[in-house]
Amino acid sequence: MTREQLEHVLRAVSRITEDPNVLVIGSQSILGSYSEHELPPEATGSMEVDTAFFSDPDETKSGLVDAMIGELSHFHNEFGYYPQGVSVSTGVFPAGWMDRLVTYETPGSSPGRGLCLEPHDCVLAKLVRFEKKDKPDRS
Repeated sequence: MTREQLEHVLRAVSRITEDPNVLVIGSQSILGSYSEHELPPEATGSMEVDTAFFSDPDETKSGLVDAMIGELSHFHNEFGYYPQGVSVSTGVFPAGWMDRLVTYETPGSSPGRGLCLEPHDCVLAKLVRFEKKDKPDRS
């Protein structure tokens, strides 16, 4: 994924949910701190952006994202990447993580802005979850 693609996702998600503050909690949150040119290809290889909202207690906004522009949607088929609506409770984050969020806001993301995990917090969250997709393939 590129920053331009992240901006597109932020723009689309914020318009659909009418919420400019899009929390980016998955691996692509690294793009809030670094451009794709500064990172190894493995760091930006995902075509999925995990998006959540602080003001979404019943997960209506996350569900709307999935239904309208999530995986296997017209958006996904047309662009080759997509947002996945998730809950803030999806992740396990270290104390103080909200104070370290990195704001990624550009003219291309308007009216949205990404509230991205700080890179160290992202790595810790991945290590805690340690899902199969987060483990290196040593085959």
